[in-house]
Amino acid sequence: MPAPTITLVARLAASAADARRGVVRLHPEVLDALGLRSWDAVELTGSRVTTALVAAAAPGSSPGQARLDDVTLSNAGLTDGASVVVAPVQVAPARRVLLAGSRLARSAITPETVRLALLGKVLTAGDAVSLLPQDIEPPPGADVPAARRRLANAVGGAWTTELLTVAHAEPAGVVAVQPSTVVGWQDGPATGQPADAPAAGPAWPGGVPHTGPVGSAPLRTMPVPAAEPAAEPALSIDELVGNSDAARRLVEWLELTFGRPELLARLGGSARLGVLLAGPEGVGKTTLTRSAAAAVGAGTVELAAPAAAALEPGAASARIHDVIAAARAAALGGTPTVLLLTDVDALLPASAPTPLATLVLDALREVVGTPGLALVTTTAAPEAVDPRLRAPELVDRELGLALPDVRTRAELLRRLLAGVPLAEGVDLKAVAERAPGFVAADLIAVRREAAVQAALRHSADSAADPAADSPAGSAPPAEAPDRQPRIRQQDLLDAVAAVRPISMSSSDTLQTGGITLDQVGDMAEVKQALTEAVLWPLQYPDSFARLGVAAPRGVLIYGPPGCGKTFLLRALAGTGQLNVLSVKGAELLDKYVGESERAVRELFRKAADAAPALVFLDEVDALAPRRGQSSDSGVADRVVAALLTELDGARPLREVIVVGATNRPELIDPALLRPGRLERLVYVPPPDAAARTEILRAAGRNTPLADDVDLGALGAELEGYSAADCAAVLREAALAAMRESLDAAEVTAAHIAAACKAVPASLDPVQLAELQAYADRRA
Repeated sequence: MPAPTITLVARLAASAADARRGVVRLHPEVLDALGLRSWDAVELTGSRVTTALVAAAAPGSSPGQARLDDVTLSNAGLTDGASVVVAPVQVAPARRVLLAGSRLARSAITPETVRLALLGKVLTAGDAVSLLPQDIEPPPGADVPAARRRLANAVGGAWTTELLTVAHAEPAGVVAVQPSTVVGWQDGPATGQPADAPAAGPAWPGGVPHTGPVGSAPLRTMPVPAAEPAAEPALSIDELVGNSDAARRLVEWLELTFGRPELLARLGGSARLGVLLAGPEGVGKTTLTRSAAAAVGAGTVELAAPAAAALEPGAASARIHDVIAAARAAALGGTPTVLLLTDVDALLPASAPTPLATLVLDALREVVGTPGLALVTTTAAPEAVDPRLRAPELVDRELGLALPDVRTRAELLRRLLAGVPLAEGVDLKAVAERAPGFVAADLIAVRREAAVQAALRHSADSAADPAADSPAGSAPPAEAPDRQPRIRQQDLLDAVAAVRPISMSSSDTLQTGGITLDQVGDMAEVKQALTEAVLWPLQYPDSFARLGVAAPRGVLIYGPPGCGKTFLLRALAGTGQLNVLSVKGAELLDKYVGESERAVRELFRKAADAAPALVFLDEVDALAPRRGQSSDSGVADRVVAALLTELDGARPLREVIVVGATNRPELIDPALLRPGRLERLVYVPPPDAAARTEILRAAGRNTPLADDVDLGALGAELEGYSAADCAAVLREAALAAMRESLDAAEVTAAHIAAACKAVPASLDPVQLAELQAYADRRA
C-alpha cells in the first residue's frame, strides 16, 4: 500500500529555534492524516526530494501550510509560498556518512565532533546540513552542550552558520546518524581513523559544491556536472557580469588598506576601511565581496545579520562578538581578513534602534580599528540603516550595485547556461527581454525551473516512446542526438513566467493577462499617446539622449468611470513586458506620523529595484488631493510632498514611469501635474458608437449569438453606456437566456432587449461635460 501524501504550501519558519535544524512543522490534523508522530521523518518533494524531522506546529497555525526551516526549504528546491508534497518515509540507521565542507571546517572539526552534532538528524545524499545540533528534541544519548562547546572551540562563532554537504550515505536512501555511524570527511579522515588517513568510499560525482552561511548565497545542493571543478571558488573580478567596476573599486580599497597602510598614513589618511555595499536583493553583493577579498588574498568571515537579529539579545550579542573575535584573531595572526556583515539593516534599523544596535556599533568600531581587518556591510535598503553606521570612524564609503539591464541579463544567462545542453535556436537576448527586474538570483531560479520543465518533458517523451525501453538484461542504448534532454526556448520563457522576481516578491502587481495594446479596439489617439509617454522612454532611451531631452517622468490618465483606464494600463504593461506595481490611492495613507511618507519611499524603492517598471497609482485623487483642504491632520499634505520629492528625482528614477488614474482630475494637487512630474495628461473619452460595437464584439466573442442579434445596431443604441456597461449588457442577456432554459444554446435579440432594460447607462452627462471641459482647457 503506497504511503499517504498531502500537498501543502511551504512557508519559511519564523522561529529562530528551528533555524537550520532540519525540521518541518505541520498542523496536528495533518500529522494525524499522515499517521505521523512528532519527530518522525518525512519526505518533502519540491523541485528536488529531501527529508526532515516533523514536529507539531504552534496552536492556531494554518493546516494548509508546512513550516520549513531555511536549510530544508533550500534542500527541497523551494521558495516561500511554493507547493510541497509531504509523505512519511522509512529511515535506516546510517552505517557510513561522508561529508564535504569548507577548508576551515575540514581542518578544524574532527569527525567525532561532527558526528556529535549530527546525532538524530535524518540525511539524504546531496543535502546541505548545518552543524547546529538537533536540540529541540534531542535524541537519546545526545550531548548537546558538549557538541556546542567542541564546535565553538574549533571554529569560533562561525560554527553556527557553517553548512556541510552530504556527499555519500550508506545504506542508500534516508538515513539517521547514530552513535555507531562512521562519519568522515570526503577524501579525509573518518571516525576511528587517524587524521592523516584517507577516507575510503565513493566520491560524489562532479565534486561537492561550495557552501557558505545561510542567507549569503543560494545553496547548491544538487551534484554539479563533471565538467565543473570539484569546488566552487570565488569568481574572478572579470566574471562579475555587470558589477566588475564596483568590484575593482573595492579591490583598490582593500589593496591600499592591507598592502600600503604606510602610504595612507604618510598622506594623512588611515588604513581603516568600512564599506556599505548597497543594491537590490539577489544582485550579487555577497558574491562581489568574496571575489574582491579573494583577489587580494584575504580571508572572509561572514555574519548574516537577520539570523543574529532573530535571537534574543543576549544570544545575539554573544554570536556577534564570537564572529568578530574570530575575524580579529585571523587578522592579528597575519592573515588579511574581511568581515562581511550581510543585510546590516536587520541588526541596525534606522527606525526604533534597539540597545543591541549600540553594542553592535561599538563592536564594529573595534573591527575597523584592527590592523589587517576590513569591514564590508551589505543592504538592499540603505535608507533603512541606522545613520550612526555611516559615522566617519565606521563605514564612511559606499558602493552601489545597479539592477542588471537587458544586455547584462543576457550575459548572465549565457554564463549560467554555459554547461547546460541547449536546443538549437535558443535566443537568450529574447529571454532577457522578457525578464525585467530579474537579478542574478532570479536567473538562477529560471535556470532551475527550465531544467525541471525540460526533464519532465523528456521523461514524458521517453515513457510514451516504446523504443526508448531497453530489452531486459541489456544495457540501455545511447540516446540519439535529437533525443538528448535539452532546454528549449519555450522552457526558458515558461520559467521566466513562473519565477516571481525577488524585487516583486512583497509587492502588489497588476496582472496583464497577456493583453497587449493591439487587442484594445479603437482609441488610436489614446494608445499612441500612452506609447509615446510610457513605452518610448523605456524602449528607446538612446533616442532621448541623442536629442538631449529628458524622458517624461509620469502620465495621468483621466476619464469617466468604467471606460477602460485600468484595462489600458494592463495592455500597456503587456506590450512593454513591464513590471507593474499597483496601489490604490488610499492604501498609502496611514494615521501614524511618518508611516505614509515611508510607504511612498518604499513603493518607489521597490519600483527602482524592479526596473523597468511602471508605478500605477489608481484613484490618485485620494492619494494626492489639493493641499490645505483636508482635515486629516496633514497626512495627505505630507504624502503629496513625499510624492513630489520622489518624482523630482532626489534619487534618480532609472527606467521607472509613474502613471496615475482618476475620474476627478480637478481634485489633484496642481503641483503634481506640472512638467517633470505627471506631465502628460491623457483623456480617455467615453466610447462612441463604433467603439461600443468593438467592445460588444470583444465581450461576446465566447457568447453564442442568434442571427437576429446586430451588434452594430446595438452599439449605436447604447448611448451613455460605458465599456463596463456594454459588457454587463451581454452578461445580463446570457442570464436572461438561462432563466428561460438552463439548456439555452444561444442569446437572442429578445434577451438583449431585456438586458438593456435591466442595465441602465451609468455615465453621468454632467460629469462627462466637466471632464470634456477639463480636457479642452488642457489641450
